[in-house]
Amino acid sequence: MLKQAKIKQSDDKAWLYSTEVKKHFFNPQNVLLAGEEEKYQADAIGKVGSPACGDEMLIFLKIDPKTEKILDLKWQTFGCGSAIASTSMLSTMVLEDGGMTITEALKISPKDIVDKLGGLPDRKIHCSVLGDQALLRAINNWFLKTGQIDRIILRGQKIIDEKNKITAEMIEDFALNDINTLSAIKEKLKITELTSETEKKIQEVLDKLNQEEKQYYED
Repeated sequence: MLKQAKIKQSDDKAWLYSTEVKKHFFNPQNVLLAGEEEKYQADAIGKVGSPACGDEMLIFLKIDPKTEKILDLKWQTFGCGSAIASTSMLSTMVLEDGGMTITEALKISPKDIVDKLGGLPDRKIHCSVLGDQALLRAINNWFLKTGQIDRIILRGQKIIDEKNKITAEMIEDFALNDINTLSAIKEKLKITELTSETEKKIQEVLDKLNQEEKQYYED
């Protein structure tokens, strides 16, 4: 799944890559090879983007349920060299010194990743955000799986139902774990009734995901 890309130097200093970027691009750390997902048995998964329309990032976490320390982090991406380097660096940051707790990992910002890489061209800063968002989604996925709905972080997410803290990203997370019908989602959230507008929005997200998956395999 790791997309091959080329990093080229230019006379334009704005496009020069640091030694750290090159190191993590040519020798990315903690990559999960395609086809190894089921064998890996992640405790939580975060996904952002779509290969049908651009960069896609997946992060897989193994977490100690008692301490919430991140014991391992693997990742996959369809993306450019900067996306690969950024996520490789993020993975080493999270796993340093035996692994961060969830609370510690949530404090990592895209700027922290860029600084560790020794900088990125302005047009590539969004690549560090991609990994940061995927990590947040994975942690939210952990909160969903462990019934800690109150700890879900809504930062940067599209809110569907504010009262019940339901977001489009949450629905995508459910679908990623084969909870992909309205009735199954309501059962998981332990919600017996939703407004017709909320149900409509949830179904729209599910339909969009199904369409994107269909398009991806057709292409």
